[in-house]
Amino acid sequence: MNRPEQRNALALEVLRDLTAAVRTLSDDPEVRVIVVAAAGPVFSAGHDLREMVTERGEMFYAELFDECVAAMQAIREAPQPVIARVHALATAAGCQLVAACDLAVAADTASFATPGVKIGLFCSTPMVPLSRAIGRKRALEMLLTGEPIDAETAAAWGLVNRVVPKDSLDVAVSELAERIAAAAASTLALGKRAFYAQEAVDEDLAYGIAAPTMTANAMSDDAQEGMTAFVEKRAPIWRT
Repeated sequence: MNRPEQRNALALEVLRDLTAAVRTLSDDPEVRVIVVAAAGPVFSAGHDLREMVTERGEMFYAELFDECVAAMQAIREAPQPVIARVHALATAAGCQLVAACDLAVAADTASFATPGVKIGLFCSTPMVPLSRAIGRKRALEMLLTGEPIDAETAAAWGLVNRVVPKDSLDVAVSELAERIAAAAASTLALGKRAFYAQEAVDEDLAYGIAAPTMTANAMSDDAQEGMTAFVEKRAPIWRT
């Protein structure tokens, strides 16, 4: 995201561009990991309030929030793992974007908030991935008070995976991406899809998803290559 003067606000056109970019990358077999990053002093200030306070009808608001959902779902549906690189404040829909990514690495200068309650616009769509990332009571505290949390708290609560000094952020993101990209693309895609499918159901149904997934996975070329390479004590040569 490169609208630093607008604090990388997620205007309707920005959301469309984000959705399109993620879907384009999703279809590229050469792309192993997707990183969502931002330029300027803020990661994202959320929706563009200037766009929202002009005389708008219900159709505009419905389109805006539907497009926001589409962007978040594009991240979830991408076969590649998606990492948020968070260098600074992520608020409202910007916090939603971080929560929607599969993984997140934050600089120690980052902070996170869902402050919509303070302006009369409850962060209803941000609460969907946020509550799934950090749990009910912590999410409700953020949503009902609108108060920000710092990067260390975000890590302790599970909103981000790790916190590093700001000047180490790019190295940390690259190292994580490289470790992920060392696996077979087909295995990563299968695993990501199965993770979110089983997460949404109870344990019995989750095993009903996981066991057939492992069966299909075990029969794949990459799994056979990986297991054979392990037995033969050599590095695997992935087909994907």
